[in-house]
Amino acid sequence: MKYILILASLLVFSLANSQRPQNQNRLQSITVTGSVFDQETGQPLEYATLVLQSVRRPDLITGGITDSSGKFSVETFPGQYNVRVEYLGYKTYELPNQTFRASTDLGNISLGIDAEQLEAVEVVGERTTVELRLDKKVYNVGSDLTVRGGSVTDVLDNVPSVTVDVEGNISLRGNESVRILINGKPSALSGLNPETLQQLPAEAIEKVEVITNPSARYDAEGTAGILNIVLKQSKTAGLNGSVNVFAGTPDNFGGAVSLNLRREKFNIFTNTTYRYRDAPGNALFEQENLNPDGTTASFQDEIRNYQRQSDGFNTNVGFEYFFDDTSSITNSLVIRSRGGNSETNIDFFNFDAALNPTIERNRFTNEDNEDETVQYSVNFVKRFKRDGHILTADYQYSRGNEIENSIINEVVLGENINLPTEQTINDETQENQLVQFDYVLPFGEDNQSQFELGYRGTFNNFNTDFDFGILEDGNLDVDPNFSNELNYKEYVNAAYAQLGSKFNKFNILGGLRMEASDIGIELVNTGEVDNKDYVDWFPSLFLGYEFSQEEQLTLSYSRRLRRPRNRFINPFPSRSSNTNLFQGNPDLDPTYTNAFDFGYLKRWEKLTFNTSAYYNRSTGVFQFIQQETGDFVEIENPDDPGNPVLVPVQRRTPVNLATDERIGWEFTTTYVPKRSWRLTWNLNLFQQNIRGDYTFTNFLGEEVTQNFDADNFTWFTRVSAKIPLPYQIDFQSNVFYRGPTRNAQSENKGILSTNLAFSKDIIKDKATLSLNVSDLFNSRKRRSEVRTDNVFTYSEFQWRERQITMSFLYRFNEQQDQRNGRRRNGNGGDDDFEFEGSSR
Repeated sequence: MKYILILASLLVFSLANSQRPQNQNRLQSITVTGSVFDQETGQPLEYATLVLQSVRRPDLITGGITDSSGKFSVETFPGQYNVRVEYLGYKTYELPNQTFRASTDLGNISLGIDAEQLEAVEVVGERTTVELRLDKKVYNVGSDLTVRGGSVTDVLDNVPSVTVDVEGNISLRGNESVRILINGKPSALSGLNPETLQQLPAEAIEKVEVITNPSARYDAEGTAGILNIVLKQSKTAGLNGSVNVFAGTPDNFGGAVSLNLRREKFNIFTNTTYRYRDAPGNALFEQENLNPDGTTASFQDEIRNYQRQSDGFNTNVGFEYFFDDTSSITNSLVIRSRGGNSETNIDFFNFDAALNPTIERNRFTNEDNEDETVQYSVNFVKRFKRDGHILTADYQYSRGNEIENSIINEVVLGENINLPTEQTINDETQENQLVQFDYVLPFGEDNQSQFELGYRGTFNNFNTDFDFGILEDGNLDVDPNFSNELNYKEYVNAAYAQLGSKFNKFNILGGLRMEASDIGIELVNTGEVDNKDYVDWFPSLFLGYEFSQEEQLTLSYSRRLRRPRNRFINPFPSRSSNTNLFQGNPDLDPTYTNAFDFGYLKRWEKLTFNTSAYYNRSTGVFQFIQQETGDFVEIENPDDPGNPVLVPVQRRTPVNLATDERIGWEFTTTYVPKRSWRLTWNLNLFQQNIRGDYTFTNFLGEEVTQNFDADNFTWFTRVSAKIPLPYQIDFQSNVFYRGPTRNAQSENKGILSTNLAFSKDIIKDKATLSLNVSDLFNSRKRRSEVRTDNVFTYSEFQWRERQITMSFLYRFNEQQDQRNGRRRNGNGGDDDFEFEGSSR
C-alpha cells in the first residue's frame, strides 16, 4: 500500500507542477479560442489539437484539444506564435508569425481530409493485423475484442503461431522453448512463470512481434523463437489516458489506469493494474499398477479439485526527458506484488486387481504464497543527423522474492485414520541485472545499407530454499532427504555484429553473435557443486525479395539454444500428491537448434495470405519422462490391518533426451470483405521425429537403457471472425483446436476451445463496454495417456474453467483510433523490410 501512496503522490505532484504557467507573477495570461470543423460535412471535430509554438523560443510549445463541440480554449502569455491545428486524417491548418497581445478568438477553422494520410491510417488499422519484416512478423492486437479485461496470456493465445496450454505455458509453433520480451528486453513483467504475465492487462499492449527465426541482434535463447510484447505509450501532447474496470465469474475483478503527460521536454507515463482472481480447476488420474509379468496388480483413481485465489498489484511508472531533438533518457520503475491462497483437494480411491474397493483417502493441501518484484531501468537514446543512425544504452536491475508455504493433511476414510501432517516451505529469491549497448549505422545511397553492433550482459542469480517435513504441535521436523538449498548462477556476456543491405527489390541481412555462458549450480545441504562454462557462436542469415508492395518473399537461417529455467532445474519435488511427483533436474545441459524458415506474403485488396515452411533440428533436447522411484506409499487398510495397501510412487522429471527434428508448414489468411469485417484463419502442421536412448539406474540398482524414439504428426488451427451487429455492436468469435500429440512416453488427445465477445462504444465513443466469454463450452482440458514398465495412467487436467468477464473502458483526451494502433513511428512504418535497431 505504501508503494501506491508514494507513486500516486509523485504523479499528482508532477501533473500539478507541469501545468502551472511559468512567469505567472510577471505577465497576465491571455486566452486563445476557436472552433474546428470538418470542411465537407460541417461537423465539429473532437480531439483536434491546437499547437502554439513561440517564434522567439521554438522549444516552448503549449496547446490544447477541442471538446465534443469542436471548441478549444488555451491559456498562454502575450507574444508571437506559430499556430497549427492538427487532426488525424486531415490536412494541418497553419498560421505563422501571429502576434497575440490580448485574448483572441481565431473563429471557425475548417479542415479538409488528407487522402494520403487517411490511406496510411487504414493500412495500419484495417488492412489485416500483420506486417512482414525481414526478421519478424508484427501483429497489431488493439482491436481484439475477446481479450478485453484479460491479460497478456489471453492476448498471446489469439496471435497466429502462438498457443497457450491449459497451464498457461506459452508455445510458438508447438514448441515451449520461446523467449518472452517486454519492449525488446527481459523484464520482471514477463516473470519466471506463466502466472506473472497474467498481471499485465491486455489493454496495455500495442502489438506483439513474433520472431520465429531471430537475427543476431537478439538473444540466442529460445529455440522456437522470441515473442516481443510492445506496450502502448502515447505520442500525443498533453494529458491523456484511459481507465478500465472489469468483473466476471468465477470471481474475477479489477481495474487498470493508463496515464500519459507529454510536454515538449518530457513525458511522464504510468500503467497501474489491480486484479483479483478465483480460478477453479480440476484433474483426474486413473492409474493401473502392473505386476512384472504384465498382469494387473491394483488400481488407483485420483480426483483433484483446485481453488486458486490471488490478488495482484502491478505498476509501471516512467519519466522520459528530451535533451534535444536527437537525444533522450527514460527512467522507469516496475513494482509488482501478488498474494493468494491455493487449495488442492485430492480424493484417492484404491481397488484390487478385481476392481473391489480397498480404501479411500483424502489429501488436502493449503498453500499461501507471496510474490514481490521491483525493477528499475534506464535507457539512453542518441540519434544522429543521418536518418536511422542511432546509439542506445540500457541498464536494468530487478529483485524478486516468492514464498510458498503449504500444509498437507491426509486422512484414510472409513476409520478416519489421520496420517502425519506434512509441510513444505519454498522460498525463492532472484536478482537480475542487464547491461546493453547497441549502435546502428546506415550508409550508402539513400541509406540502403546498415551496419549494427552491440553488447549485452545478463547476470542472474537464483536461490531456492526448500524444506519438507512433518508438522507436529506447530513445529516442523525437517526431512533431510527431501530438503535442500539451491544456488543457481547464470552469467551471459554476448556481443554481435550484423550487416544488411537492399539492392532494388532484394534484401540481405547477415550477422554473427557470440555468447559466453558461466553457469554455477550448488546444492548447499548436500555439498553438490557443478560449474558449466561454454562459449557459443550463433550465425544468422536473412534473404528477402520484394516483388511489389503487396508481394514479398523471405528465406532465413539461425542457430539458437535453450537453457533450462528454474522450473526445470529445481530438484525439489512437489508434494500435492505423494504418489505422482514432479521434480526438476539441476544437471540439464542446453539444447541447440539450427532453424530454417521460408516465408511468403501476398496482399490483395481485401485478402492477405501469409505462409511459411520451416525446419528445425535440435540436439540435447530435454523432455519430461515419468519413472518409478521404487518407493511405495504404504496405507493402512482398516479392513485388513495386516496387509496395507501399497501404491508405487512415480516421478516426472526432465532429461536431455534425444535429437528432435521438426518440419512444418503454416499459413494465416485474413479476409476483409468490407469495413469493420475481418475473418482470419491460421493453420500450423508439423511432423516431429525424436530419436534417442536414455540410460539410467533404476530403484533396484540395475542399469537400464530405454529407447524413446517417437514420430509425431500434429496440427493446430484457429479461426477468428469479427463482424458488426445491429445497434453498432461488434461481435468476435475465436475457435481453436489442437490436434493429438505424442512424445516419448505419453499421448495427448486433441483440445477444442471457443471464445466470443461483444463490444459497443458508448458516451459519444469515449467509452467501450465489452462482454467476453473464455472457453465457452468449458472444453479446454488436457487429456493424456502415460505408460511406464509397471504403471499405466490416464489423466485429465483443466487449469481454469470457463470465464465470463464484463469490462468498461473510458478514454479521456484520446481518440478511439489511438487505442486501435494507428500510430506510426520508427518501429512500425510501412516499409515491411526496414532494418530496425531499436528492438532487441
